[in-house]
Amino acid sequence: MTIRIAIADDQELVRSGFAMILDAQPDMEVVAEAADGAAAVSAVREHRPDIALLDVRMPVMDGIEAAKALRAESGTRIIILTTFDQDDYVYESLRAGASGFLLKDVRRDDLVHAVRVAHAGEALLAPAVTRRLIDDVVRHRTGPRADRAVLDRLTAREREILLLLGRGLSNAEIARALVVSDHTVKTHVSSVLPKLALRDRAQAVIAAYETGLIVPGASG
Repeated sequence: MTIRIAIADDQELVRSGFAMILDAQPDMEVVAEAADGAAAVSAVREHRPDIALLDVRMPVMDGIEAAKALRAESGTRIIILTTFDQDDYVYESLRAGASGFLLKDVRRDDLVHAVRVAHAGEALLAPAVTRRLIDDVVRHRTGPRADRAVLDRLTAREREILLLLGRGLSNAEIARALVVSDHTVKTHVSSVLPKLALRDRAQAVIAAYETGLIVPGASG
């Protein structure tokens, strides 16, 4: 199966460099490029790629706004690109519907891996990074919290799964923690996401915090 990709960045060298790397992969094809967020939205609507790489800072419409515009109408998974390693960008990117967050100086192999990971529905934040970024941002953020009642849609085991997803654990780590098989964990994750209308594991991290299932700063 070929992974179809769109790339949006106002820097032509970045776009062309990423396109060259990804097009060279036997299982990938860059189907569209754009120089601003509005053009990116149009390109995704036209070409329906599997993955869209969106620069966080673009003219006309930034990457986060573009992700929000596409979230409700497209199955395309979004990876946000930036030169700024700042917590707010990560949090807002995930809230906008992104499946992950990468710095533009990402190594070639890591870029290719990130596209494959996003296509598979995994989150693009290492567990330690997930815990630090989300915990720090949510602790200092004010505003409405997601309705905790949505957790009633989950079984007791599924709540455990969501809790561990929110802490950034991989399927293998969750399996060890709960003493179950990797396949069992995958089955539970596949059940949790649609029950809470979540697109992927990155969104599950946000949901775990915003519903209060995980209290920022709490241990255990």
